Amino acid sequence: MKKRLPPLNWLRSFEASARSLSFTHAAGELNLTQAAVSQQVKGLEAQLGVALFTRLPRGLALTEAGLAYLPVVHEAIGRLAVATEELFGQGRDRLLTVRVNLVFFTTWLAPRMARFRQQFPDIGIRFTSNIWAADQDREADLDIRYGKGSWREFKADRLTYDELFPVCSPGLAAVMPDSPAGLSDHTLLHVIGYEEGWGYWFKQTGHSFEEKTPGLQFDTLITALEMARYGQGLALGRTSLVKGMIGSGELVAPFTERVKTSEAFYLTYPSHQYLHPKAEVFRRWLLQECEQGDYS
Repeated sequence: MKKRLPPLNWLRSFEASARSLSFTHAAGELNLTQAAVSQQVKGLEAQLGVALFTRLPRGLALTEAGLAYLPVVHEAIGRLAVATEELFGQGRDRLLTVRVNLVFFTTWLAPRMARFRQQFPDIGIRFTSNIWAADQDREADLDIRYGKGSWREFKADRLTYDELFPVCSPGLAAVMPDSPAGLSDHTLLHVIGYEEGWGYWFKQTGHSFEEKTPGLQFDTLITALEMARYGQGLALGRTSLVKGMIGSGELVAPFTERVKTSEAFYLTYPSHQYLHPKAEVFRRWLLQECEQGDYS
């Protein structure tokens, strides 16, 4: 015979107590007395027929049953709270906050946002840049970042599978040597923070290289690509970011050698936090756009 569902207030008392490991803290959060919270948790344990906490002289500890039950209860309460706010509260007008790598937004995402707005006109979005790690908006629902896909306490959906190759302006391409080995006298545009930079590309393509002229360094790839467009040197392009500029003739790939990247752009979000319904809509749309493989 199935057990009947416990009262919601019992579950809320358990969830709040389990997060803080304190009936007193849970009582303050729920605007109840400590005795009321303790009594509701006891009622829940009695109905389930198992102890959820071990009572200690100072505080609480979750039992194995409590540890197993907490994620389920936490997610259920979170879903109910978000859905209630979404349908009946101010959440209907809540902006979805997306923190995004600047070059990915400028070259890839921005040209596609008209399609998203057409499909989901009721979802407002606030975009913020993630150039500086120290300034990251902790309230962002989603974060599009560059790396190898492993961030502690975050889930990551890979968005791009790129190839790495030099790009420059058409004018500069006209005076390029026949082989990348002859680039010593040309200005290379370096981007700080990318492990797969010029040294990596030369090594993977088997070309020896000694940089004779001082290169230029940038903290974002978008600035390096802009300098390449203006003929100020060669940047390392990534397929998803430069295909449009190559198609329009703004940039040229002067050599045929390409290297597959292990670094990529990822959509990330906290692994232990409920994903807002609007964030889930944007996530599914973004993954669908990436699966289409259209980098125009």
